[in-house]
Amino acid sequence: MMKSYTNEELFQGILRHDNLILQYIYKNYFYKINLFIKKNNGDDEDSNDIFQEAVIIIYRKLKDNDLDLECSFETYLYSICRYMWLKQLEKRKTKKKIQDSFEFNEDIYDQAFENTVDMNEKYRLYQKHFQNLGKDCQKILQMSFDRIPMKQIVQVMGFQNENYARKRKQKCKEYLIKSIKKDIEYRKILEG
Repeated sequence: MMKSYTNEELFQGILRHDNLILQYIYKNYFYKINLFIKKNNGDDEDSNDIFQEAVIIIYRKLKDNDLDLECSFETYLYSICRYMWLKQLEKRKTKKKIQDSFEFNEDIYDQAFENTVDMNEKYRLYQKHFQNLGKDCQKILQMSFDRIPMKQIVQVMGFQNENYARKRKQKCKEYLIKSIKKDIEYRKILEG
């Protein structure tokens, strides 16, 4: 028989990136999400994406001490996935009555929750385009985000001076922003 965990144990496991807990969550709760999404115009890939996003959202809310749970972990996870899938269907312009046979908690749909989901979408879009930058641009921007002094960036990158490093950083940043703004997902997020 498989061990069951309390909400607190699940949260601590998510925060620690504990593989046992993450496998437990996947084994015990994924099938419901998968069933719901497949019943409502989705497929396995959609289910995997939504499920992973939901766990990331829970992780972020835990890190920000922004999680006040008044239902079971399963209900909370399902509610997040359901909400995200409905938003996805809205973006895809799918007008169809939703088939739902599991318990969800509408009370979790507060402004903070919506903001977390939106932030997650923006972060995913940013990550996608950041990964497409050249290695030097990634390195310069990452050091800049990490607040590493320009002098040190010059040394690490082997640039002639700080002026050149600033120009390179600015060009990388502009390229990243332009790339994100061209993405069709960017417009969908703005419209959302």
